[in-house]
Amino acid sequence: CTGNGICKCRVCECFPNFTGSACDCSLDTLPCMATNGQVCNGRGTCECGTCNCTDPKFQGPTCEMCQTCLGVCAEHKDCVQCRAFDKGEKKETCSQECMHFNMTRVESRDKLPQPGQPDPLSHCKEKDVDDCWFYFTYSVNSNGEANVHVVE
Repeated sequence: CTGNGICKCRVCECFPNFTGSACDCSLDTLPCMATNGQVCNGRGTCECGTCNCTDPKFQGPTCEMCQTCLGVCAEHKDCVQCRAFDKGEKKETCSQECMHFNMTRVESRDKLPQPGQPDPLSHCKEKDVDDCWFYFTYSVNSNGEANVHVVE
């Protein structure tokens, strides 16, 4: 029973948190926990302590690696820039293209949401059209609503 149970009459009786005919399947989800606090980054299922990624773009031990993804920060940079500062490549089309998220302004970087919240959170540092850095976070809540917090 791979040390995770007791053999009785040729059948394994598994200790708590183990299952399978040889008690070789851990029910512990801790090895599947992604850095955002979600099991398998919300993009897979935890089976026997290992992530089975269900989104084909994502891979790795916690389904956090995406070779083809632009990245949340780069993807939303232009929209955050035009909504928050009224400049950038999407300035003219901002009201048509960039209303897909709720935006909150904060005074400083330490006022941005921090990891540990229930929603997946990305911290972003991007350069604007004037070659200045600006900071924002991007998260999606359980209702599928995108929320951006941007430093003024």
